[in-house]
Amino acid sequence: MRIVLVGPPGAGKGTQATVLAKTLSIPHISTGDLFRANISQGTELGRRAKAFMDAGDLVPDEVTISMAKDRMEQADAAGGFLLDGFPRNVSQAEALDVMLKAEGMSLDAVLDLEVEEDEVVKRLAGRRTCRNDSSHIFHVAYRPPKVEGVCDIDGGELYVREDQTEDAVRNRLDVYHTQTEPIIDYYKAQGLVSTIPALGEVKDVTQRAMDALKK
Repeated sequence: MRIVLVGPPGAGKGTQATVLAKTLSIPHISTGDLFRANISQGTELGRRAKAFMDAGDLVPDEVTISMAKDRMEQADAAGGFLLDGFPRNVSQAEALDVMLKAEGMSLDAVLDLEVEEDEVVKRLAGRRTCRNDSSHIFHVAYRPPKVEGVCDIDGGELYVREDQTEDAVRNRLDVYHTQTEPIIDYYKAQGLVSTIPALGEVKDVTQRAMDALKK
């Protein structure tokens, strides 16, 4: 299956993408992973992307599209893939359609993870990250540390990342509504979109997604 996963920041796309890709035995292709892989490997696309990122600019669509194309052409994606973070706008969605059509393929489904804006803010702005190890993440409501401000695992200081303050989260949501949300209507016109309520346990959201794919 060839699937696109969309939804606002904080909707749980990364978690669901990992679980769904494993369940369906297809690769999970995320924009973040593409950037990191190309930059670490020193590819031409990676060098171009890094130059924009170092300057604080957005990576141009053409670079992102080329990275995605290269990844989708790898052998493990022959039987399908799950795209997470790509396409991020209508221009990229159109480019993806052209790429797939050239190979005689098309998307099978677009899963739209739906969550209320206030819930997104609660999820992201409530996160606290350990300064010693960024993989140690707590949440003031859902996973509070035993001692406020102190990591349970190594005693490091817990802090709020700059991109997870309430103002930053609301700005990220504005960007999502302006740039990415329009692709939902684009794909609805093709009859591809299934809206998945993203509240509740991870396994419950996954089951809703799988049920939608079966239809």
